[in-house]
Amino acid sequence: FPFRLFPLREHGMNWRARPLTCQEIQAFRKSKEVMDRFIRAYKLMLGFYGINLVNEETGELERAENWRERFENLNRFSHNNLRITRILKCLGEMGYEDYQVRLVKFFLTETLVEETLPNVKRSALDYFLFTVRSKEKRRELVHYAWQHFRPRSSFVWGPRDKLQKYR
Repeated sequence: FPFRLFPLREHGMNWRARPLTCQEIQAFRKSKEVMDRFIRAYKLMLGFYGINLVNEETGELERAENWRERFENLNRFSHNNLRITRILKCLGEMGYEDYQVRLVKFFLTETLVEETLPNVKRSALDYFLFTVRSKEKRRELVHYAWQHFRPRSSFVWGPRDKLQKYR
């Protein structure tokens, strides 16, 4: 079977690659070697996208030195958005839910606040946000997106009355 860099429990674009089982995920998560390789692969992909992992404990991210060139690539080629969604889902499967939150917030900030990734905005809102496993963290991210989305009246990713009251 073909090997995937960020395997999931669902089929992706390559139908020859078989989905992970729950037992495989548990085995991966128990192996220090596998998890070290996973983090190396994550850092490699982040680098490709113009992002650095600043802190392995927290998942904190920042723009890499070559961010302008790499963001141009992200804006030009939408197939990267599918890969990012896959990476986000895999982070959740492998127990890196804090990393999920950090990566989604990074993309929300770059798309809605900094406006450096306009062609990634829809994917960040439609897909990236909803890969976050923690309902509470997902709610915080939806609120963050709502706060920065313009025009706010066009925000459709959460109920306006609840977003206005959210603390």
